[in-house]
Amino acid sequence: MRKLLTLLFLASVLLAGAQKKYTELYYQRASLFEILPVDSTDIVFVGNSLTHGCEWHELFGMPNIKNRGINGDVVQGVFERIDPVVKGHPKKIFLLTGVNDVSHNLTADSIATALGNLIDYIRKNTPQTRLYVQSLLPINNSFGRYKAIFGKEQVIRDINVKLAAMAEEKGFVWINTYPIFADENGNLDSRYTNDGLHLLGNGYIHWKNFLLPYVKE
Repeated sequence: MRKLLTLLFLASVLLAGAQKKYTELYYQRASLFEILPVDSTDIVFVGNSLTHGCEWHELFGMPNIKNRGINGDVVQGVFERIDPVVKGHPKKIFLLTGVNDVSHNLTADSIATALGNLIDYIRKNTPQTRLYVQSLLPINNSFGRYKAIFGKEQVIRDINVKLAAMAEEKGFVWINTYPIFADENGNLDSRYTNDGLHLLGNGYIHWKNFLLPYVKE
């Protein structure tokens, strides 16, 4: 009996661990996104906290823009929740993810490969959707806020180089946002952030103005 109880306990621990692969917030928002509709007239922004943190439909004044960002998400997390988006065959998808993978000490090669697989999946399952892949933004470690990305500036730059090289082969539009947010030292300009990673309101306005031609085309 004791052995059986031990096995049941271990099984419950393993199950609990499997159910907590991502954060509680991830499952809360992902379950909502499974319910909310996406259709062929929609423009969908998909990504992590940088996407989550903006009211895109208000910023652009377009009610058909939908936010599918989740704070803390990683490339695999986006992959596992992308089906409700691609099944709606939206007009456009704007994708930005990867910096949280950098914070998990993954290599530029492995992150770029995972992004390539995600891109392939989107293109295969909704080929009529115009896919825009945005570069990872610069970071600014002078704020001392996120120790997991200390010294990772080159990893981010390397990922962007690899993504840019994929664009023609994989059939997506490459949007290099890195330069518009970088200061003279290649760091996230302190005018647009208060923690070295996320954006203030004026940062989103700056981003919106850069993306506007792609959103409107």
